[in-house]
Amino acid sequence: MSATTLRRKPAQARSRARYEKVLAAARALIAEKGSDALKMSEIAERANVPIGSVYQFFPDKSAIIETLAGLYMEEVRAALKEGAAAIKDRQSADRELDRLLDGYYAFFLNDPVVRDIWSGTQSDKRLQDMDVEDSRKNGEIFYAALRPLAPRGEWKHLKTSCFLMMQLTGAAVRFAVLLEPKEAARVMAEYKRLLRAQLLGPLSP
Repeated sequence: MSATTLRRKPAQARSRARYEKVLAAARALIAEKGSDALKMSEIAERANVPIGSVYQFFPDKSAIIETLAGLYMEEVRAALKEGAAAIKDRQSADRELDRLLDGYYAFFLNDPVVRDIWSGTQSDKRLQDMDVEDSRKNGEIFYAALRPLAPRGEWKHLKTSCFLMMQLTGAAVRFAVLLEPKEAARVMAEYKRLLRAQLLGPLSP
């Protein structure tokens, strides 16, 4: 998340409560109308706070969207860390890849706000930069879990593959949610096969 996203991070309980109300209102409005139609005045009205309270934390609606994107990224990263910690061998790596991908797909499928925000990465440079950095961090988490299972000669290749596949996973999932359920299931099954081949292929038997 960029350093300019927030005007001021809330410290006191009352300010923090207003901050959370603003974000909750923004989520609700994005779910109803989409982020393109988001207005600061409507956020203040929905949150039942003065408009000045919204601008106290966020300079514009882009800053709100960036903040929400950052929170969603942190949520996904927490799940990824949990899954990576469970990897002890090739079999557990295979299992966690499946479980994490299914969870990530459900995350996008069930939350219209997530889908809306990530569609903005195609046109918003700051969101693009956040998305790339997010993939880098997630790739490092998975690389750290898989490296002990791979021959030393595969480490460099594996590190790059983890970074690349974290980025491609986002694209694959965003594509799948646009499809009819049966076709989406086939696409996700095929992507799982590609993911296994790319990330588990370099591991020792």
